[in-house]
Formats: sequence, structure tokens, C-alpha cells
Amino acid sequence: MSNEHEDAGTRRDFLYYATGGAGAVAAGAAVWPLVNQMNPSADVRALASIRVDISGIEVGTQLTVKWLGKPVFIRRRTQQEIDDARAVQLGDLIDSGAENDNKPGADANDANRSLDENGEWLVMLGVCTHLGCVPLGDGSGEFGGWFCPCHGSHYDTSGRIRKGPAPTNLKVPVARFDGNEIVLG
Repeated sequence: MSNEHEDAGTRRDFLYYATGGAGAVAAGAAVWPLVNQMNPSADVRALASIRVDISGIEVGTQLTVKWLGKPVFIRRRTQQEIDDARAVQLGDLIDSGAENDNKPGADANDANRSLDENGEWLVMLGVCTHLGCVPLGDGSGEFGGWFCPCHGSHYDTSGRIRKGPAPTNLKVPVARFDGNEIVLG
């Protein structure tokens, strides 16, 4: 008789485990669509990385492109703009961080903000760090860089905040050269 009770316990345990396992699979099947809908859509994934042909950008000019719904300034700086930016002392800056996703934790020296060693190429999100306006470029403002007329933020030729309410430098996104192109993202 004790054999029957042992067998009944074993069958009961099996039924508990089988039911629990089936419930776990059903719960996973119900939750999966909810989790999967939070993934970015195909059109967003396609824009996660873009290529910009820079072969036609002349020295002293700027190209603005749209990436992930935001303007990105790609500037080919003159030697004077580079010299002006490199002459600035870190102590004169409001934000001493580079705000460069390519060089996390670096200081705001011009060499840490430009895309190349010579400092000719500057790539930045064209979004004022105060309230998200789009600053004017091409030598605007008191420091020869960008100026946000909405609230009066002045950025220098390296995109560093020098005067006004903006708390941080213009952000430098992940970018790299690939031949005559800059790849964003």
C-alpha cells in the first residue's frame, strides 16, 4: 500500500510541474509581444546611422544634416577658427567637459572636440543645451561660433558655451571618417 502512495505523490508532483511549466510558457508567450513592441521600428533603426558626403564642403563653411530628428552641424573650420578655439584656457569655460561621445570623460580642449587631429572638422548636435533651440552659425555671437537668439547663449568656434544660460557645450555625437564621408552613429 505504501507503494501506491509513493506513486500517487510522484504523479501529483509531475502534474504540478507540468502545469507550472505550461503556465510559464503561456505567460512568456503573452508578455513577448508587449516587450517586442518597445523595440525601435525599422525606420528608426535605419536612421540610427547615416553617411554624409563631405567632399563638397569648403573651408570656412558648414553643412547641416538631420539625424535622429535633430540637426547636426558639420563644419570645416578655417585655420583662424582653429587657432581661436585652441587659444582658450579651460578656466575660461563654463563647461570644462568635452561633451564628446567619441572621447567620454575628456576635457573641453579644442583637440578633444574636433573630429580630426588637425581640428579642421567639427561635428556637433545643433541643439542649444539650454532649452533645445537651434543656434545660428557662421560666426554668430560674441565668440565667432554659434549664437542662440532665443535666450542669448553664445558658443565659440569649438561649440563650447561661453556666455548665456546654456549649462553645457554643444554635444558631439559618435562620428567617424570613412573616405570622403562622415558616418554619424
